[in-house]
Amino acid sequence: MKTTETKKTDTKKAPAKTTQSKGGRAVKAKSNAAEGLRELFIDSLKDIYWAEKALTKALPKMAKNATSENLITAINAHLTVTEGQVQRLEQVFELLGEKAAAKKCDAMEGLIKEGESIMEETQEGPVRDAGIISASQKIEHYEIASYGTLAAFALTLQEDEAAALLQQTLEEEKEADTILTEVAYNTINFDASEEDQEE
Repeated sequence: MKTTETKKTDTKKAPAKTTQSKGGRAVKAKSNAAEGLRELFIDSLKDIYWAEKALTKALPKMAKNATSENLITAINAHLTVTEGQVQRLEQVFELLGEKAAAKKCDAMEGLIKEGESIMEETQEGPVRDAGIISASQKIEHYEIASYGTLAAFALTLQEDEAAALLQQTLEEEKEADTILTEVAYNTINFDASEEDQEE
């Protein structure tokens, strides 16, 4: 019995030692840091609100630089959807009794900048179109992860109406990702590949 108890005690202590031995530096929280899940939820909503508003400015630039009609149509269609998503987020803020406010989203800013770099570093045509799809899908995957988390937070906080709205946006982002994949595989990637063979 004593041996078993000793082993149990040792097992409990082990994870603490492992955590300490991993190294790294503890992050000091800001004075206005979120203390509860609800605060984190609202903070994350502000983040994605900024991201969606930034996208409404970035998508027209992508459409202008694309040459494939299918891609231009897909981007313009998603611009309309994105504008609706901004309004839906405003509904979520209202349901929570919060003012709709944007907080700069570093991740989205980086993804948009990456998209701009891709356009600058590619020749107009199928190769640039393939790059635009690549950049767009990275954005979609970020949004899918964000809305999935936000919907889960809303459900946990028993904000069912907000969760339903966020889930609706999540489904739209998944659909946009699927459309981009189809556009890429139907023509653009193959056209871009042919350009490589012609060189």
